[in-house]
Amino acid sequence: MIFIKTKSEIEKIRESCQIVAETLQLVKKNVRPGVTTLELDKIAEDYIMSNDAIPAFKGYSQAGSIDFPGSLCTSIDEEVVHGIPKARPLLEGEILSIDVGVLKNGYYGDAALSIAVGEISEEKQKLMQVTEESLYLGIKQAVKGNRVGDIGAAVQELCEANNFGIVRELCGHGVGKHLHEDPQVPNYGKKNTGTVLREGMTMAIEPMVNMGNYKVVVGEDGWTVKTADGKPSAHFEHTIAIVNGNSEILTVC
Repeated sequence: MIFIKTKSEIEKIRESCQIVAETLQLVKKNVRPGVTTLELDKIAEDYIMSNDAIPAFKGYSQAGSIDFPGSLCTSIDEEVVHGIPKARPLLEGEILSIDVGVLKNGYYGDAALSIAVGEISEEKQKLMQVTEESLYLGIKQAVKGNRVGDIGAAVQELCEANNFGIVRELCGHGVGKHLHEDPQVPNYGKKNTGTVLREGMTMAIEPMVNMGNYKVVVGEDGWTVKTADGKPSAHFEHTIAIVNGNSEILTVC
């Protein structure tokens, strides 16, 4: 079921999204070679809780896995998403994806970005650039009267034109009173197909793009999704609301 949000509900989602955006920028400032993702997780958790909010990912459960132990998802290089924070230091030249969820006053916010650890290769720079650009192309399609397929088609067209693989097993989603709501928002598809977008819909749009092919596997921890070919991946995400017919990004500082 798709939940259409009132203006009041969108404002509550916006409040959670603001904390998400601020947390991402705070974590980004602390990313450098030698820092551990466990240290970054502590920074994020402290900031979220200082804003009288709850880290949405911590304790999140899914069938067949442990409850997620971190406040952040921290995914390095070939790790696509859902990486668990660890004591392992970041290395020069890696890509780190940071995904943050926040719950405040009964409503969620969700966003992610990929960050270069020190100097990275031109190939990784291009991967990050194209992935982020594809996110904004997708957001541009999230307007009243368009369809979910228009979002995925825009993302897919750019990424595949650059010979990158679009992850198919995972996708964006609605956001509101639940962290994951309908509709699902794939990062591939055909124009003029799928659910019609309506005023008051709130969604997380999140391209997950691989340097190699689109295939992924789940690690032994039951959470960490990795590229099947071991090549790097990038991930960018915003929560948006359809307001006055247009897409409005809620996860910006």
